[in-house]
Amino acid sequence: MNPIARLLCELIEIPSINPGLCEDRPEITGESRIAQFLEERGVQAGLDVTRQQVFPGRDNLLVRLPAKGKMKRRFILAPHLDTVPVKEEGQLRAEVKDNRIYGRGACDTKGCVATYFHVLLELAEQGKLPNGTELLFVGLVDEECNQMGSREFARLGPKGDLAIVGEPTELELITAHKGNLWLELSVAGRAAHGAEPQQGESAIHKMAGIVEVLLTTYAKDLAQKSHQVLGSPTINIGCIRGGTQPNIVPDSCIIQIDRRTIPGETAESILKGIRTALGRNGLDAGTIVEMRGVPCLPLETDPNLKYVQQLLSTTGRTRTCGVNYFSDASPISQGGTPAVLFGPGSIAQAHRDKEWINWGQLELAAGMLKCFLENAQ
Repeated sequence: MNPIARLLCELIEIPSINPGLCEDRPEITGESRIAQFLEERGVQAGLDVTRQQVFPGRDNLLVRLPAKGKMKRRFILAPHLDTVPVKEEGQLRAEVKDNRIYGRGACDTKGCVATYFHVLLELAEQGKLPNGTELLFVGLVDEECNQMGSREFARLGPKGDLAIVGEPTELELITAHKGNLWLELSVAGRAAHGAEPQQGESAIHKMAGIVEVLLTTYAKDLAQKSHQVLGSPTINIGCIRGGTQPNIVPDSCIIQIDRRTIPGETAESILKGIRTALGRNGLDAGTIVEMRGVPCLPLETDPNLKYVQQLLSTTGRTRTCGVNYFSDASPISQGGTPAVLFGPGSIAQAHRDKEWINWGQLELAAGMLKCFLENAQ
């Protein structure tokens, strides 16, 4: 087993489930244990290690390899430390089988954490960074919830010339991803006895018409829009709740909407579009509220930027790509640092019960990243 794979196995067995997704298990939630582990490794290597508080007991970890001479460029390696919950304790144990490493976070994104941190330690030991290059590893908290780690890092800095954000991209270089708007739409009805439904007004019946329009007519409207890399925006209704029991006409019903956005769309334009689509079909949209409370804007980094092109060349690819999911790259980019996604593993394995990563990709990713950092000018 190579050193990166060994490091990944150690990281998998340090639980770091996002507390916002699993509040009642303090023994396996929070990023503090994994941050402490990496901090100790960084200190042993003689690196500059600091913390950036995001929540009480939950800090971004900043590990810095200073530039030789005057700093001319700063590259940021930014994977997230948190994971989604587990269904059973066995998912918190690393298992190695058939060139795969299994365990919670193996690909999302402890594989990136292990790869990035290994490269940082190797470069610190070998001293091969060009004069003027500073390297900053940032272990981010809270990506799986509201990305408050990357939002705080974007606010406080430091900024860089390029942030390479850890996500399982199968070694593709990603310069664009969709944004994410969560909406809750509610309608009111009038309660009545289930034996006399004509005396009431069913909120569920109202909502059924709204759902039908949103997932057919409105979805077709979205398919007419397109971005050259990201394709069309989409809508998903992931939750519906209404009524209290079978023998009462429901007086309220809500749906929760996941609206994936492309560059050029705004929350205001999306809300207007939903209301217009429903209005054309004689439906009242009721009350719509934004659920997340923080902006989740699309990422669109210029693929022609010098360092993006140099990294692309190092990966052996001819073009950058886009993805449908949201990431820490967007808040970091909004803070003024151009950001891309790059890492080993496949997003198809993320969040699954049997999450895994091919350890050969760990070595490939590390080699590409190290080559870029040693040669970027």
